[in-house]
Amino acid sequence: MALQVIRYEQAGSAAWGVHRNGRILPLDGSWQTTGSFFTEGGPAAAAAASGDGVIALADVHLLSPVTPDRDYICQATNYASHLREIGRDPKDQVNNVIFHKASSCLSGSNDDVIKPRHVKLLDYEVELGLVVATPVNGPIDPTPQSLHKWIGGLVVTNDISAREIQVSHEQFCKAKSYRTFGPTGPFLVLPEPRELERWGDLVLTLSVNGKERQCAPASDMIFDPVATLSELSRIRDLRPGDLIATGTPSGVAIKVPSAAVMFVAKFMSPAARYKAFLKGQLKNPAYLKEGDLIECGIASPDGSIDLGRQRTLVRAE
Repeated sequence: MALQVIRYEQAGSAAWGVHRNGRILPLDGSWQTTGSFFTEGGPAAAAAASGDGVIALADVHLLSPVTPDRDYICQATNYASHLREIGRDPKDQVNNVIFHKASSCLSGSNDDVIKPRHVKLLDYEVELGLVVATPVNGPIDPTPQSLHKWIGGLVVTNDISAREIQVSHEQFCKAKSYRTFGPTGPFLVLPEPRELERWGDLVLTLSVNGKERQCAPASDMIFDPVATLSELSRIRDLRPGDLIATGTPSGVAIKVPSAAVMFVAKFMSPAARYKAFLKGQLKNPAYLKEGDLIECGIASPDGSIDLGRQRTLVRAE
């Protein structure tokens, strides 16, 4: 069964442990980073840990199990349902769109999301995160059965976004990199090879103030983890501890204007087009506000693979 590893802080010190039934069994090793956890025996220590947990989960501060010393790589528009909700045909998605978030945005699964004063269109995106365990220094051709050689962990991550920055600056990086815009965890799940083959069975869910906004299986992805890892390996190196967020399903707050509005917008200047976009989106009550509670999680329907649930509050800067 997939192990649930947790990184936590207690009495001012960070530590790693195995989670079982709401309690933590501390691991003896001391790993400063997620990369060192994978390269210096962390998974073996977690597998060998036995006995009951001795620390209540509620008594510690949950840290992101992915440390910010590595890259935070993202896939955009990778779910068929999300493409349809933004007015695009999934059949037209011929390229795997990749961008980066600043890893300084990573935060714990229960930490507040800080809404910058100037941001009005704050959005959410629950995503399945793949954590690299083995260096990739050249082209590789993984298969569903060999994916575990490079991907050692799975996490829940929430790709918080400032939509007006994304639209007006015509880029993802700035809009998605504000500090606290990357709640990650609670668990770093270490799947067995056969469990990793079941990534498509995992179901992603997200609610705001108790009302479900997103719910979809990971199998709705267009570019799956095998294809994405193969493509990335032909472009760049990957290091243990790197995080790959694999896109989000439908249900985000941003809404696409009607076809008529989109047609008229073609004849407007960029400034006028953005002004019209902002005016329309500000009428949308789905965007996050101060005091909103976001809850999200990822698990298989049978519960045998459970990445845990996040509970984050939106707080004004």
